[in-house]
Amino acid sequence: MTAAVQFVGAGPGAADLLTVRAVRLLADADVVLYPGTYLDPSVLENCSPAAELVDTQDLDLDAIVDRIVTAHTAGRRVVRLVSGDPSLYSAVSEQTRRLDAAGVPWALTPGVPAYAAAAARVGRELTVPLVAQSVVLTRTQQRSTQMPDTESLAAFAATRATLVLHLAITRIRPLMAELAPSYGPQCPVAVVYRASQPAEVVLVGTVADIADQVEAAGLRQAAVILVGRALAGRPDPCAGDSHLYDPARDRSVKQVGGLR
Repeated sequence: MTAAVQFVGAGPGAADLLTVRAVRLLADADVVLYPGTYLDPSVLENCSPAAELVDTQDLDLDAIVDRIVTAHTAGRRVVRLVSGDPSLYSAVSEQTRRLDAAGVPWALTPGVPAYAAAAARVGRELTVPLVAQSVVLTRTQQRSTQMPDTESLAAFAATRATLVLHLAITRIRPLMAELAPSYGPQCPVAVVYRASQPAEVVLVGTVADIADQVEAAGLRQAAVILVGRALAGRPDPCAGDSHLYDPARDRSVKQVGGLR
């Protein structure tokens, strides 16, 4: 039986941020489809020299799936690399629906998401006790893909949770204007372009000034925007400590149902 088609998270781009499983799957693959627009070429050095490499940046969804189905039907091991992690903005659901209809088995392998690499690059935890305990992962309204009526940036901003914006860098100025009433003009913002890759650019500012920085740098794609008080470079006066590490916390292990 031909192995299941593997959708593999390529991480934010750097080859050394691939998971061990991803490296193994790439080495074993006969056909690797990859997003050339966002992928650092060094990732493909993990592929077998005999593997067929297919850059999907100029292919539409049906053409990509046709390539996958044809290769799988021929008994070849197929890896479909996706940027970051398959669970976020990867078009995996559209592809797997078509594979299900064609009777082609598939599996997912997670990758390091771009927002995690961005947070690491600016040296910040996105959840700080008593400051922010929620992270909203979202994008903005575009002509290509509409947002559901129940999901609006204003509603997310009203929570003042840490906000992570994908696919939104070209609208940075109107976005900051929309966020200012809830977050305030001095709220910290970080923009990381191509996190972990050689072309990486890191911009740190506030809701009031980050648009000027982005426009001056000429950033147009492949950037993640982080917004929230958790990003502050100095300790937030409201910040607290996690109960998990409180010296007064009871650390005795309780047995439940035979499990510890």
